[in-house]
Amino acid sequence: MLRKRIGIIAATAVVALSLGACGRGGSATVSSSGAKIPYIGIVSKGFSQQFWQAVKNGAEAEAKKEGARITFEGPPTESDVEQQITMLTNVLAKQPSAIGFAALDNKAAAPLMQQAKTAKIPVIAFDSGVQSDVPVTTAATDNKAAAAADAKHLSALLGGKGLVGMVIHDQTSNSGLDRRDGFVDWMKKNAPGITLLPPQYSNSDLAKAADITKAMIAANANLAGIYGSNEASAEGVAKGIQESGKKGLKAVGFDSGQAQTDAIKDGTLAGAITQNPIAIGQEVVIAAMKAIHGVAQPKFINTGFYWYDKTNINDPKIQALLYK
Repeated sequence: MLRKRIGIIAATAVVALSLGACGRGGSATVSSSGAKIPYIGIVSKGFSQQFWQAVKNGAEAEAKKEGARITFEGPPTESDVEQQITMLTNVLAKQPSAIGFAALDNKAAAPLMQQAKTAKIPVIAFDSGVQSDVPVTTAATDNKAAAAADAKHLSALLGGKGLVGMVIHDQTSNSGLDRRDGFVDWMKKNAPGITLLPPQYSNSDLAKAADITKAMIAANANLAGIYGSNEASAEGVAKGIQESGKKGLKAVGFDSGQAQTDAIKDGTLAGAITQNPIAIGQEVVIAAMKAIHGVAQPKFINTGFYWYDKTNINDPKIQALLYK
């Protein structure tokens, strides 16, 4: 951990020197007509999951409409905090017109946020915010409300009683903390017959989530339900249930990648919350362009969510939010 922190500090020092030497304004390119094309550097929490590909698609489509140029990158896994900080450092060094950032660790990027502020580069947080007042706005799902909706549906499926486990994607990002706390808080306030096991953390690793699920099932013969808080965690929960051979377990998830929707169709998962990743990507670019032009914005842009299961998965409104 100390080595990682030293690496992060060193990276921020390098970019500070770069920004100080170059000054502001080296980011925009010029079109054939002579107009400046803003550059928005976007760093996500990951790149391999279908969710992030959908966010990227939304951002690219909106950038084309807005006449902006973007780059979109993220680390291979959602546990690579140091690599994400390096990516953000490199984007800052390019002197972008604006930055979009989804933090893996809500504290690790604080020095870089301050450097962006000093360089007058507006930052748009998305999916997971940061513990900083630097971002102009955050475009995201209301994660506490969405997790509460998952809790409400799982409680109904269990008749308001039983032992429930949680596989949470991390305990360092705002989305991980909010999806854990939103689920726990709803259960404590509204389902006194539900007993919650301590949360287990998958680091958004599908295989790890599957192993956690199998261990949870093996250690708790009376386990009645499980909650998976993101795409990898929910798909890992489904895989763990299938590999364990456990019958009758009610499981709910978060997101809507192909493996997850397949698990809902075959009954392994009872249902899930789908976000609107395309809208998240679009809103990042819209907010960045407004920030570049000095337009005031709300501190939070709610991109919405929906519960889906076998009964409504083919509804056109839901189908438009599923990503494959």
